[in-house]
Amino acid sequence: MMYFSRLKTALVIGTCVLGALLCLPNLLPAPANWLPWRSIHLGLDLRGGSHLLLEVDMSVVIRERLDSLADSTRTGLRRAGVARFLVTAQPAQDRIAVRIDEPDKQDAARTALRELIAANTPGGGNRPDLELATAPDGSFTITLSQVALKERASAAVQQSIEIVRRRIDETGVVDPQITRQGESRIVVQLPGIEDPNRIKELLGKTARMTFRLVAEEVNTNVAVPPPGVDFLADESYPGSRIAVRRRVDVDGANLTDARAGQNGQTGEWVVNFTFDSLGTRRFADISRANVGHRFAIVLDDKVISAPVIREAITAGRGQISGHFDPKSATDLSVLLRAGALPAPLTVVEERSVGPELGADAIRAGAISLAVGFLFVIAYMGIFYGLFGWFANIALVVNLVLLIGVLSLFEATLTLPGMAGILLTLGMAVDANILINERIREEVRNGRSPLSAMDTGFRRAFSTIIDSNATAFLAHVMLFFFGAGPVRGFAVTITVGIATSLFTATMLARLFMVRWYATNRPQALPV
Repeated sequence: MMYFSRLKTALVIGTCVLGALLCLPNLLPAPANWLPWRSIHLGLDLRGGSHLLLEVDMSVVIRERLDSLADSTRTGLRRAGVARFLVTAQPAQDRIAVRIDEPDKQDAARTALRELIAANTPGGGNRPDLELATAPDGSFTITLSQVALKERASAAVQQSIEIVRRRIDETGVVDPQITRQGESRIVVQLPGIEDPNRIKELLGKTARMTFRLVAEEVNTNVAVPPPGVDFLADESYPGSRIAVRRRVDVDGANLTDARAGQNGQTGEWVVNFTFDSLGTRRFADISRANVGHRFAIVLDDKVISAPVIREAITAGRGQISGHFDPKSATDLSVLLRAGALPAPLTVVEERSVGPELGADAIRAGAISLAVGFLFVIAYMGIFYGLFGWFANIALVVNLVLLIGVLSLFEATLTLPGMAGILLTLGMAVDANILINERIREEVRNGRSPLSAMDTGFRRAFSTIIDSNATAFLAHVMLFFFGAGPVRGFAVTITVGIATSLFTATMLARLFMVRWYATNRPQALPV
């Protein structure tokens, strides 16, 4: 173990130099835009910012599922020849009720409902998402199974997390932390954002956009709209409402891009959008068949614009106008690019951490790190002499490598992460203490200096590997099952274990070998 080839020596020194280079982005600005200049980001508790706890409104998810199921049920019954029936959604019981007013059509209705349930069985398996039951009065109920509800809720939360991340990324917030909490909540941490009102506005909007034809023949002064029609608020004329068809002709999910801009003729702010191939085809078909009629653009159940179709629109591009200013046009384009939330989000908790508190945390963490580091260096130098100072140099390099790796991955440093760095230094010292104590023991047993060094390293090596392997596995589990700052702590320790093994078993050993080859001592300074 005391032989180092030129290649091995070059690799050890090259690794140390690379670690130092990776640390530079934390100290210097990027010399060129094309250069990958990665650095460590400060977390919410160090930099200050905002903490939001959001909750997905699962009742909306269930209600939309039941509405869709009710429409499918009506379609299936009509195809089965049932003309007189009533389908009612009952969100409180997670079911829909079906009443058949034609006794001779009961069997046909039951068959149609069973086909509907079979069609909703995933992959044709044995676990249906729907449960059919017949009431004593001959009516039917179709209930959403609890397994299906949990799967849909989980999918809605996961989809919401991805859309929240897209929306925040569009605003330019650096290194937001977005994690799931429990079954229906999302934690959003925004370092450096002291006033999160604009973010809250973006996250609070479902931003589901649809394109529907206006029901021009319907009188909006009546209290209840006719079947298949909705009365929605008209944003262009506050206080008024407009009748639109309930059927969605083109879905906003078919948008591929949306950008804020200005109308070249009027100078007003607009949002220009582009459809994918499916949306382009549908938009062309609808516009071609309804020239001269109004086409409503509906956002979150409000009509933001309802222009008249002058000609067939086949290019797959359109424009939304409607009393926008630069901020509202930009926000709408951000929402449309990120996609619609599957359900509304409500802010359950909001906290702000001022930059002064973050600066105090950095100062306290830096002081504790420096004091701990100095105590460790003094201990090693006093108790182990020259070999202790070799270990101290390896310890400094260990800190440089740790920061370099964290910078490479653009990790977020929090207070638990700083505690992890200090703990890593202590673990690195443990390895050096084991090595030096083993060498001392071999010297006491009468071995020659070279034999004592070789045997000491060899016997300490297995112990160091075993202890660090168990610690590594423990912190890997902590990373996978932890959340938030706990994961940051686990990442810091995991990286620190790898750098500690390198500096203790390779770098410190290289120093000892070179010292021995140069001086050929008769006794070791331990």
